[in-house]
Amino acid sequence: MTHRADNQLFDAYFTAPAMREVFSDHGRLQGMLDFEAALARAEASVGLVPHTAVPAIEAACKAERYDTRALAEAIATAGNSAIPLVKALGKVVASGVPEAERYVHLGATSQDAMDTGLVLQLRDALDLVEADLVKLADTLARQALQHADTPMVGRTWLQHATPVTLGMKLAGVLGALTRHRQRLKELRPRLLCLQFGGASGSLAALGSKALPVAEALAEQLKLSLPEQPWHTHRDRLVEFASVLGLVAGSLGKFGRDVSLLMQTEAGELFEPSAPGKGGSSTMPHKRNPVGAAVLIGAATRVPGLIATLFSAMPQEHERSLGLWHAEWETLPDICCLVSGALRQAQVIAEGMQVDAERMRRNLDLTQGLVLAEAVSIVLAQRLGRDRAHHLLEQCCQRAVAEQRHLRAVLGDEPQVSAELSAEELDRLLDPAHYLGQARVWVARAVADHQRLTA
Repeated sequence: MTHRADNQLFDAYFTAPAMREVFSDHGRLQGMLDFEAALARAEASVGLVPHTAVPAIEAACKAERYDTRALAEAIATAGNSAIPLVKALGKVVASGVPEAERYVHLGATSQDAMDTGLVLQLRDALDLVEADLVKLADTLARQALQHADTPMVGRTWLQHATPVTLGMKLAGVLGALTRHRQRLKELRPRLLCLQFGGASGSLAALGSKALPVAEALAEQLKLSLPEQPWHTHRDRLVEFASVLGLVAGSLGKFGRDVSLLMQTEAGELFEPSAPGKGGSSTMPHKRNPVGAAVLIGAATRVPGLIATLFSAMPQEHERSLGLWHAEWETLPDICCLVSGALRQAQVIAEGMQVDAERMRRNLDLTQGLVLAEAVSIVLAQRLGRDRAHHLLEQCCQRAVAEQRHLRAVLGDEPQVSAELSAEELDRLLDPAHYLGQARVWVARAVADHQRLTA
């Protein structure tokens, strides 16, 4: 009987339930047991195992038949999860069909079961991540198109720069997700491959049947057959983790921007509200960016976990001591963190509340200074770059010192009025007329997303 431990206190916040199920104790056991069942079928197909033994082995390869607490205690002595599991599997098989027990785990080693079981879990995890990325990208594409012309302050070095649009900002996140989806698509065939090498990777125990068994086993599990076993060559797993790190980083950037825009001083964009969401234990007025916190938290934690996997790559000879062990919880943790960030990002993107009027007011906080570049560019063509830049710099300083709008200061400056009419100045100091290629960037990002999705 399987005993499932309660989820961690923070799981509901940081991890998507479907991903936690993939990497639950049940999921880990079932991955290894799926390997064992497929191994029996593969070996039967080439005559190494009698077909009559296969049903008994398959029937025993159900995770719910095993006591995870007992296995956990045994792991402390055995050194990995496959050794006690295979022993328990043999006992279950023997209790039903004693003569079938001798064919359990034939020619395989513990790491074969654990690594291939992990790959089967990662296939499910990859499916979940890709589906969530598509869903989030669809939502961002829709929001980017809706707000393609919603002007807001662009910020560089955390200071007001020139105008951008909310759609352009969202399209930047969308473009990053499209690239991550491309990376995951490219690595999928490299990641989803069989691990089957026996004691030292040579499969000597299976003699001339080794390669036929390996081919049949890969076919049974719908995995590719690599050029050779990869017990101590972990680049496939680290590549996957690295791309998940990129996903986490891009989601963290999204969360960071959302949290900054939610600041009281900005107040331009908000996470969707819900009863009890984002409140404070003492301050009734608070509306905290609790979803963005998950995105930022994952982007902060995942790089360190990836560093662990990179550190574990120089594994000794044909089987590793300790470095392989360092992977066991690390890669699942990365998958779980990214899943939670994707879930929270979807909630934010789908229900974001946009205060376009506040955006417009914030654009005018500097009283026209954010559009000084627009005037300077036009004047440069008539007065020369250095002279125009110096002139605008003086006008900006005067506007700040006198607490006047830049439009009024420019209108009073003879050198400016001699070159630009009142109508030209009004147009140049209208944020809606200085959005550059913002709409084009939105269209291009959405088109790239749609091409990949089609």
